[in-house]
Amino acid sequence: MTRHPGIERDNDIDSSSVDAQAASWFARNRNDHHRDTRKAFGRWMTEPAHAKAYAEFEQLWADLAELQQLDKPVPLPVRKKPSWRPTLAIAAALVCAVLTLNLGTPHAAYEQQVAAQAKGSRTFSLPDGTTLYVNANTRLRIDFNNHQRNIYLELGQVYLEVAPDKERPLWVHAGEANVRVVGTGFDVRRGQKQLVVSVAHGQVAFTPDNKTATSTLLGAQQQASYDYLKGTLQQQTLGEGAVADWRSGHLAFRNRELASLVDELNLYRAKPVLLADGPLGRFKVSGNLDVNDPDALIKALPALIPVKTVTLADGQLRIEARR
Repeated sequence: MTRHPGIERDNDIDSSSVDAQAASWFARNRNDHHRDTRKAFGRWMTEPAHAKAYAEFEQLWADLAELQQLDKPVPLPVRKKPSWRPTLAIAAALVCAVLTLNLGTPHAAYEQQVAAQAKGSRTFSLPDGTTLYVNANTRLRIDFNNHQRNIYLELGQVYLEVAPDKERPLWVHAGEANVRVVGTGFDVRRGQKQLVVSVAHGQVAFTPDNKTATSTLLGAQQQASYDYLKGTLQQQTLGEGAVADWRSGHLAFRNRELASLVDELNLYRAKPVLLADGPLGRFKVSGNLDVNDPDALIKALPALIPVKTVTLADGQLRIEARR
């Protein structure tokens, strides 16, 4: 019989008592959200005695969670109906040990893989209250556990309005780089040549690679750009409303280096634009980018700076210096 990781057969549940079975299902339901598990749990709950034991266990867990919020010990509440059974209390203690090291209510695990479409953006409301804005051609993975909230950005751009949680910080991992926050609004763009972190409000700690011992603290309207090839980090202050302006569909830029601009522009094209080697990437450009029509900016570049665009045999475009 084929078995999925983390999925057990119905008869794998401890059959020593209904209370033990309720505790086992309670622990599993907080960490295993597979469809087969939910179906098995539904079959188990069809028995009235099972449903009753599970409801009592949920109430006992809620009462235990309330205790840790009090400053001094208090006696457990006396319940007339149904009376608490020793096996149920023991089962609750065991689940406490499995799910958390204290009496606090553990956070539910959450995982999701996101692959955004070629155009437009998507918005996600996460279970912790965080809102995620995902740009075009972006790939990321969300992995929340009981101790930490993790987002793994493989490619592209994301803006987050993070729900505060001091006990469970949120991390954005982009290759070797890490950004740590508790509650703030910030943007991360992982391109082919640059990693850019921009803060709208609050504060983040940005570590560009695992060789860096210290983190760079960024506050409101601050931006840090890390160049993968050079290993350099540049900081600047942004104008009001500039963070994650891509959500409006238009990007305004002033005195932007061409290399950085092309790295961001490529996020909106099926095939990346190539940039010839040499000092070309340091040319400064000012203008606007329509995220739904990135080629309009490419066509306008020769009128802004001394460059030309060349179509290669495979259909890709390359920007070269104009002589």
